[in-house]
Amino acid sequence: MSRLAELDDGFLVVVKSDCETCQMVEPVLGAMSARTGVAIASQDDPSFPTGLKVIDDTALGLSWDLQTETTPTLYRIEKGKVVESATGWNREEWQRLTGIEGLGTGLPASRPGCGSKIFEPGTFERLNARSGGLRARRVIVAPAVDPFEAMMSLGWSDGLPVVPPTEDRVQRMLEGTSHDPAEIVCVMAPDLVECTVEKVAINAVIAGCKPEYLPVVLAGCEAVATDLFNIHGVAATTQFAGPVLIVNGPIRLELQMNSGINALGPGNRANATIGRAVNLVVRNLGGARPGGVDRSTLGSPAKWSLCFAEDEEGSPWEPLSIERGMAEGVSAVSAFAGHGPHEIVDQASRDAASLASSFAAQLRSVGHPKLMGFLDALVVVAPEHARVFTDSGWDKPRLRNELTERLTFDGDDVVRGAGGIAEGMPQHRVQPRMTKFRPDGLWFAHAGGTAGMFSGIISGWTGGPRGSQMATVSIDNWK
Repeated sequence: MSRLAELDDGFLVVVKSDCETCQMVEPVLGAMSARTGVAIASQDDPSFPTGLKVIDDTALGLSWDLQTETTPTLYRIEKGKVVESATGWNREEWQRLTGIEGLGTGLPASRPGCGSKIFEPGTFERLNARSGGLRARRVIVAPAVDPFEAMMSLGWSDGLPVVPPTEDRVQRMLEGTSHDPAEIVCVMAPDLVECTVEKVAINAVIAGCKPEYLPVVLAGCEAVATDLFNIHGVAATTQFAGPVLIVNGPIRLELQMNSGINALGPGNRANATIGRAVNLVVRNLGGARPGGVDRSTLGSPAKWSLCFAEDEEGSPWEPLSIERGMAEGVSAVSAFAGHGPHEIVDQASRDAASLASSFAAQLRSVGHPKLMGFLDALVVVAPEHARVFTDSGWDKPRLRNELTERLTFDGDDVVRGAGGIAEGMPQHRVQPRMTKFRPDGLWFAHAGGTAGMFSGIISGWTGGPRGSQMATVSIDNWK
């Protein structure tokens, strides 16, 4: 039971004797203790402040329940709960909070406090293990403050409304995985922060996920944090890229993810919140904030959420995850550093050769029509277009080979200056024949509504070891 429940309504000040600010405000504490309803708790010395009645909190149980980060901290308590607080010394704030005029008139107007003892090395872990609670720091919001606005002001949002990550919500989210909340999922760049299961769960709550989505979010975070994906480069580039997540396997159906009509758009909670949660982890834990590390000139929807499931049941081809090396029946997520979708409209082609030429004409524009050899692309092939290819007997390898042939150009046509266009391949990199995409840079996924001869191109960022490469991770490992 929380020791807060034992306190009478009124005010509580948590102090420690080795805090210079606490020593400075000792006369203020004496003046306050003369008033009814004011209590003082000491973290390290029950005889401090001298001559006053002090709650012995050397075991730090009360400070832990309060999650006191700074001494001194002044709390207003009502019915066993903190309704308002002030950290450090600030005369104006203390007078407003207590209603006592003339506090500390001979002292500086304000002074920062000292670190609480509960966060000393080893102490936090001991107290947390004893309490069995969550490890994350608590942020107390006064009743008069709108929690949604508070979270916005703290910078926890991507600009959209967020769900407050209360302890109850986070605990429920953690029921979505059997893994220990303290387990490290990954080290997230650019700040190279260790992301625990608990911290990922907090961001999943903020994003609006259900607990059953958590394994996908954890796998997504693992994927984007790999050296292969290179989230630091993806986040810091001035280009458009963000994590595009493609989900395969049985979990798609369990979570009722969208792989059909509007698969790349809004309307499905799992699609929208899973992708959003991964981006919030990159932002809130990894530190990739727009205007800071994130220097994207224009950005893209992928920096919010671009997550969808592949339509495996309706696909004539093997799923992307199997092509990426996962076993059949394994749920997996593939992370691709992509931009917003770019349409392929061909409502006339009824044979594979003609449709492949349409695909190639649009794919040449990825990045720029004259940039070759270092780009990636993910083609989302919708059912009507997929049917044209399969009716002609084309599988994925055949389609890839045919597109590669159509996307190979004379070096003289793509060098800088050719065609009166300054952009293009630098002279020293030009070869007699040049292919648009890297050998493993062109991928296909099957999704979309069954009506409409439209497919989509998700352009990739710079590919290869100096850029980003698709990363595929098992979701089942995080259940």
